[in-house]
Amino acid sequence: MILVTGGAGFIGTNFILGWLARNDEPVINLDLVTYAGNPANLTPLGADPRYRFQRGDIADRELVSGLLRESTPDGDTVRAIVHFAAESHVDRSIHGPEAFVHTNVVGTFRLLDAARDYWSALSPARRERFRFLHVSTDEVYGSLADTDPPFRETDRYEPNSPYSASKAASDHLVRSYHHTYGLPVVTTNCSNNYGPYQFPEKLIPLCIHNALAGKPLPIYGDGRQIRDWLYVEDHCLAIERVLEAGREGETYNVGGWNEQANIDVVTTICAILDEERPRAGNARHADLITFVRDRPGHDRRYAIDAGRIERDLGWRPRETFATGIRKTIRWYLEHEAWVASVVSGAYREWIDRQYGAPGRT
Repeated sequence: MILVTGGAGFIGTNFILGWLARNDEPVINLDLVTYAGNPANLTPLGADPRYRFQRGDIADRELVSGLLRESTPDGDTVRAIVHFAAESHVDRSIHGPEAFVHTNVVGTFRLLDAARDYWSALSPARRERFRFLHVSTDEVYGSLADTDPPFRETDRYEPNSPYSASKAASDHLVRSYHHTYGLPVVTTNCSNNYGPYQFPEKLIPLCIHNALAGKPLPIYGDGRQIRDWLYVEDHCLAIERVLEAGREGETYNVGGWNEQANIDVVTTICAILDEERPRAGNARHADLITFVRDRPGHDRRYAIDAGRIERDLGWRPRETFATGIRKTIRWYLEHEAWVASVVSGAYREWIDRQYGAPGRT
């Protein structure tokens, strides 16, 4: 079986749903369930015996060690950790960086240390098969000028926000546990994800949600910040492929080959919503666009060169931005109750009733 951390979050949810649709291997989902996590995302699994949710903190070493020591009735053990759990919103890191250090740095350290002890005690055959897959971000590389080539795995780290600095630190810890202790790790650095189940604080779901409510669509600065956009299902397939065939100790950049300026992303969303959900009186959704003061230290451009994962592992994204953004908008139109529940915080009350406080296994 595999242990997934942060599986109630946006990317983790999509990974677990896709994994269990394509694999019989059981999943333990360890998630603290902070504001952006929602175990109800995984209700499509029903009572699937291959899935188990455990509420808890990756920084709780005793809890993590207990989960790793578990085995299934037929004696199978955890053969991989897929580490999504992270604080990930740049704006929140600017206003409250300590939570990012706790989860992304301390949490990753304790998870690595528990994994090292567990892996060291495995039989030689199971040690050979075990992997620790660390999911990271392109933001560790810093910012690009308009004419710079996309980020490659060999680029030096230049993180510019508390969020990206904390992720860079976690990347270095993962690397060190491979080179010092031999832990079989692999790291992926992805570009901006979008798709179903994304909490409506990030650009795309926020603009969809606000547009449907007739609220302003806030755009930082001049809106010409460029990001490489990766549809979340493509990212999950890349992680599966890296877990299956990635070389231990290696880093793979995962990108969508879809550079878009923020303002172009928002105008595209508005145009699709004009077709799918017209405003009253034939008003345009683009009329809601509002430019706001830029955030401190806002990186100008990110772009990913995903050539290594394509050459070495045969992965390439299936979705273009045009196809992926339309799928995403239709998902949010079909799941307005999910969005309303997340925004209202009602799901938080359900979590507390259902699971109680985070605890040990």
